[in-house]
Amino acid sequence: MMFVGTSGWQYADWRGELYPPGLPQRLWLERYGECFATVENNNCFYRLPARETFEDWAARTPAGFVMAVKASRFLTHVKRLKDPEEPVGRMLAAAGGLGDRLGPVLLQLPPTLRADPGRLDACLRAFPGGVRVAVEPRHPSWWAEPVREVLSAHGAALCWADRLGRPVSPLWRTADWGYLRFHEGRALPRPSYGDAALRSWLRRLDREWGRDRDVYVYFNNDSGGAAVRNAIRYAALARAEGRPVSRTPGAVRDIPAEARGDATEYGGGVYDGTGNGRDHGHGRG
Repeated sequence: MMFVGTSGWQYADWRGELYPPGLPQRLWLERYGECFATVENNNCFYRLPARETFEDWAARTPAGFVMAVKASRFLTHVKRLKDPEEPVGRMLAAAGGLGDRLGPVLLQLPPTLRADPGRLDACLRAFPGGVRVAVEPRHPSWWAEPVREVLSAHGAALCWADRLGRPVSPLWRTADWGYLRFHEGRALPRPSYGDAALRSWLRRLDREWGRDRDVYVYFNNDSGGAAVRNAIRYAALARAEGRPVSRTPGAVRDIPAEARGDATEYGGGVYDGTGNGRDHGHGRG
């Protein structure tokens, strides 16, 4: 199954895009859950909520909903993966409130953190079996075989990521499931993605996982509602090719081709070894 959603759901400029103008913000998660079957929760990165908050999110979403959780920055940016047992245990004790809604945990590493396979190994060991973990390194020193071996040994997915239509890492398959994040497209209106780029990622996922493995796909280009439109369009392209896809709104709105950026999007490109730079937009990554 391909799970398609967005990175977060509480964006003011989604009013009128995903949320009816008169819908109070306290009901946005319910509305989101009616439209999408998965979300990547970035709130947890900045401040780990109490278990009761996770329980509330679970109660407000429908059966079968999947919430991926971006790990607290205390683990990834403050501790920098060092001494992981306590922060991992505390995070999972809280996130366990999601029950069967809990999806993968994303470890997004700071761009200044150089590769340390031993520290990564110790961190992944702190997660109990059955918890899916995706790792998004952002310093080019991580693109080395010892890192790949650690991820594969733990069945942790290397998080594939796109920025401006290009992969920002090598496209390693290190688990029997996948995780893909769309950070920033180069189509108009920015930061949208056009069909060429979306189709290129569908082909890459097909090559590595086929159509019978779980792959989680999240759009982080939230500005102006681009993430919502692109997630809907991506799912539609996948369904048109016979791929099983999680629930999304029925169809993208009648957006002119030029607004989707079909003619301006760069759809090709391969990893060029340069790593990555800054997060796009509002400090979210």
